[in-house]
Amino acid sequence: MAGILKVDGELIVNEHGSPVILRGAGLGGWMNMENFITGYPGMESQHRAAILAALGKEKYDFFFDKLLENFFTEADAKFVASKGLNCLRIPFNYRHFEDDMNPRVLKEKGFKHLDRVIDLCAKEKIYTILDMHTVPGGQNPDWHADNRTNYAAFWDYKDHQDRTIWLWEQIAARYKDNAWVAGYNPINEPCDPEHWRLPAFYARLEPAIRKIDPHHILWLDGNTFAMEWKFFEEPLPNCVYALHDYTMFGFPKGQIYTGAQHQKNALELQLLQKAEIMYKFKTPIWNGEFGPVYANPALEPNASEINAARYDVLGAQLDLYDKYKIHWNIWLYKDIGVQGMIHTNPESKYMKTIAGWLKRKRDLQLDAWGRYPSADVEAVINPLCEYIDRTCPTSKDQYPPNWPTERQVTRIVNQIYMSGCVQDEFAALFKGMSFEELEECARSFHFDECLQREGLNAQLEAHAGVDEIKKDLVRPTNVRQDLGVYSYGLEQGD
Repeated sequence: MAGILKVDGELIVNEHGSPVILRGAGLGGWMNMENFITGYPGMESQHRAAILAALGKEKYDFFFDKLLENFFTEADAKFVASKGLNCLRIPFNYRHFEDDMNPRVLKEKGFKHLDRVIDLCAKEKIYTILDMHTVPGGQNPDWHADNRTNYAAFWDYKDHQDRTIWLWEQIAARYKDNAWVAGYNPINEPCDPEHWRLPAFYARLEPAIRKIDPHHILWLDGNTFAMEWKFFEEPLPNCVYALHDYTMFGFPKGQIYTGAQHQKNALELQLLQKAEIMYKFKTPIWNGEFGPVYANPALEPNASEINAARYDVLGAQLDLYDKYKIHWNIWLYKDIGVQGMIHTNPESKYMKTIAGWLKRKRDLQLDAWGRYPSADVEAVINPLCEYIDRTCPTSKDQYPPNWPTERQVTRIVNQIYMSGCVQDEFAALFKGMSFEELEECARSFHFDECLQREGLNAQLEAHAGVDEIKKDLVRPTNVRQDLGVYSYGLEQGD
């Protein structure tokens, strides 16, 4: 269909057959809320239930509608475009469109803000990729899949999978003629411990969507948080395979990035390992998520030095994406000051309301993303993990691979159980607020009230435009051989 992007070998092309490279951001925390992005503990469904109990139905509906309205407006679309970006990945929770107790009944009101943002982006010539970040049953065990159990039930219950296909059929029917929708990202960061069930699900999903919408691209995440490709044997038509490329150089527990050659080698090694399936399939490469978290000057006296290093590692990654002409969407567009291109003002109504609570979250290590050290938590958790490792020798071999026991334990204890215990504490911060006060809190997320992270935005703007894309894309001559070279450089500490 004229105007809709499609895959042509290793390229994405427009209706004229001209190559298009998509580069933009992810609208996390909006229609799929995340705890570190807006400040609440635990999972979105818990958060919403607690706020509902604290405010009552009328104020609950009002507050969340205003939050969705203010989080992305015309001013945001214009800002994204002003940085030279041409793509917005839009994560959403399936619960906006279907209820677990009323399955396969479409909730039309769920499209109110999704339609609005797609249209706002189209006016600025920004493509959108629709990303089901939370699916029925939970596709991974983490907070960003709104999973309250640590168990990804999606993989063990066919009905969860069938409901997901059904919902994508409804979405495809709505947007099948929209040329500014760049396609559908059916599952974010799936985690199937058996691996084979993910490509099997894609093989069922693809023809179901094609019957309704034969034209739009499918953007398919790899397994284990978009990093593994076991049992992927053949590429599906008009599909792009997606990796996520976070680096520990961008996080508090990682090494400081200095630009040393062995660190650059590590970045390239990591990227090429994840992208190897794309070279095998000869398809385009999309990096759906990447990006450092940033130090808070109010908490860390050397925040400027830390953040300068984080901007440098981001620039080094973007250099690689330029080299290989990789499509990308950085994580994250907007938040409360952890990772976003823009963030809420600490002096805003919302931030003043939750300021004391954020300290409690840090002290209890309730967030997995960008968590700060906590002597009290570590004094309890570390001996427990040592005991588990000593008495259960296979504890370090559990899925996901390469996760230390400490990460498994803190996810279950701090990020799920303890976070669930304090939901009402957070909700109580808003109890008794008037409609006007709730609107002021929601307004705190409006573009006009937010601050810009200049160092991050400067890097993105410098890499948003790319040179003319030619048919002979830069690709490793031999991925396995090149990986060996980079590995050698790492081992030698070049």
